[in-house]
Amino acid sequence: MTDHDKLSPSYSSAPNRTEKLEDYDYLLPQDLIAQYPTAKRTASRLMHVNAQGGIGEGHFSELAQHLRANDVLVFNDTRVIKARLFGQKESGGKVELLIERLLDSQRVLAHVKASKTPKPGSRLRIAHAIDVQVLQRHADLFELAFDCDVLEALEAHGHVPLPPYIEHADDATDQNRYQTVYARHPGAVAAPTAGLHFDEALLTELTDMGVAQAFVTLHVGAGTFLPVRQNDLTKHHMHSEWYTVSAQTVEIIERARAVGGRVIAVGTTSVRALESACVANDGHLKPHQGDTALFIRPGYAWQIVDAMITNFHLPQSTLLMLVAAFIGMQPMKTAYQHAIAQRYRFFSYGDALFLEKRSDHEI
Repeated sequence: MTDHDKLSPSYSSAPNRTEKLEDYDYLLPQDLIAQYPTAKRTASRLMHVNAQGGIGEGHFSELAQHLRANDVLVFNDTRVIKARLFGQKESGGKVELLIERLLDSQRVLAHVKASKTPKPGSRLRIAHAIDVQVLQRHADLFELAFDCDVLEALEAHGHVPLPPYIEHADDATDQNRYQTVYARHPGAVAAPTAGLHFDEALLTELTDMGVAQAFVTLHVGAGTFLPVRQNDLTKHHMHSEWYTVSAQTVEIIERARAVGGRVIAVGTTSVRALESACVANDGHLKPHQGDTALFIRPGYAWQIVDAMITNFHLPQSTLLMLVAAFIGMQPMKTAYQHAIAQRYRFFSYGDALFLEKRSDHEI
């Protein structure tokens, strides 16, 4: 157990705070789920929700209009690995692996899909080239040992782990576009999708206007797509993800805040990394790394993030709950209703929001 696991975030006791899963549902027309990215990264639409819940509209290429000198953008620099593999069991039956976490250079935790669950000690043959041994089972995950370097095997034989709502098989376009331009540290099995809207030209434009850039790493797990099964949210347990917040990032943020700059997290993963580091250090942002299972929902006492950039999230998802915690329940519902009415594109390859934290913290 890490030090972080022993700590819990604080929540308000506001009487109108909801803890029911059903309150985070909405009806989304199927044709609004983006199946492919825009031709240009910055071409997506951008909805602005201000601290009072007001809505503005524009395009991501106009992001500079919402920023000012001395602000700091915090990016998640994790790199998506080709985490989906196909092969056969010793019996010849088909098997599909989705890597959840790299344990070392040859061992992983993975989801295994097969007609019959493989037993510990059995072997799998992947892509007619790689032997994988099933070591043991950990709840829904299997610990597997590869007979070679895992990252080399994934690069040679793996597939881009597109989320389940994207219906086409991965192709060369996905290898490029389901990856941020600043991705550095391999380990994610889902993209930090808010970052997909940035290209090098936009990053340079923002730097030139005095907006600082800082990086955290949080390796997004496949659990990000798992449904919440408890209607009582106090009983939900988040999947655990590894993250790190460096001393350099803390220094950049402290320098920005000292001159009145805002901390703007690019994506919910950056939000969770920053807030997790604060929770682990008694409310103070300090360098930290480890596993986080931080569940941010309405009533959460925010520590460090002032604004965030994010995509539109699945109904009843923990990410939607995080957004509601940030801008308020009703503003969240209003923004999503507006997005559906105006036919915004949803989810990983969809459009974006720029959200300012609600000033009164009430939902």
